[in-house]
Amino acid sequence: MSLKKSVAYFGDGTIGGAASYLAGVMRHYGIPFERIDSGSAPPEGFFDEPRALYVLSDYPSSGFRHGDLERLSRNVEQFGSGLLMIGGWESFHGRLGEYHRTCLADVLPVIMAESDDRQNWPIPALLRTVCSHEIVDELPWNDPPGVGGYNRFTLKKDAKLILEGVRVEVHVLGADVDEQIVDAEHSAGGSGSGYIPKRRILIPLVDGDAICVRIVDQVPMLAIGHYGEGRTAAFASDVAPHWVGGFVDWGPSRVTEPIGAEGEFIEVGENYAKFWRNLVNWTARFI
Repeated sequence: MSLKKSVAYFGDGTIGGAASYLAGVMRHYGIPFERIDSGSAPPEGFFDEPRALYVLSDYPSSGFRHGDLERLSRNVEQFGSGLLMIGGWESFHGRLGEYHRTCLADVLPVIMAESDDRQNWPIPALLRTVCSHEIVDELPWNDPPGVGGYNRFTLKKDAKLILEGVRVEVHVLGADVDEQIVDAEHSAGGSGSGYIPKRRILIPLVDGDAICVRIVDQVPMLAIGHYGEGRTAAFASDVAPHWVGGFVDWGPSRVTEPIGAEGEFIEVGENYAKFWRNLVNWTARFI
């Protein structure tokens, strides 16, 4: 059975809301897509004709009819459809346990958590490449974007990690930097509030204070794999605010695309737009 050359994009609310970001990027690059809003179910028989790619982004598993996910999995395994899951409150395990006990747990290249996997941080996790791949090559990762939230998962043994998130803590120290570090390292409990570890980077400020930066975690952010004939991918953060953070503005030039009602448009960083174009095209085998 041949694939319909189209992306079936589920979730992220509606066009005019969060869905405008990925929809706008796909429209900008001429990628054909069909929309299923977060509050809607796919039409009866929707999975009878396999699509090139299914994107599930903040779409509740309860939105599918009985048997839909099994048909989606069949289309990936037997007919070569791609599957991309993007993070959110209703992705992976999410807030309520959306997908970790469905058949998509076998399809995706990651192992989903058994409990709430949402991570929210006021200081962004910086995105870093861990290997060369056509999805990320030729993008300036030495000038990394940051994301403010993500779903935490682990990789299956045959998955390939492309991006990780490097989470940092930042403390502003007073002028007596060395004294504060000594006091903190000898404080009761060691790792309690105010503790400044020895593995740190100190950045002096002009008034004598300093900023202390340390890496506290490195987490999987983009993993890819295969399931039968199809390509699969899992991106831990979101495609739209608020989790996506500064990633949405990554790039010196802006990409603007009309979307939704008359006068509505998205405006995003060019590198953000190229990343999502690359990820969609690779998973759909459009490239």
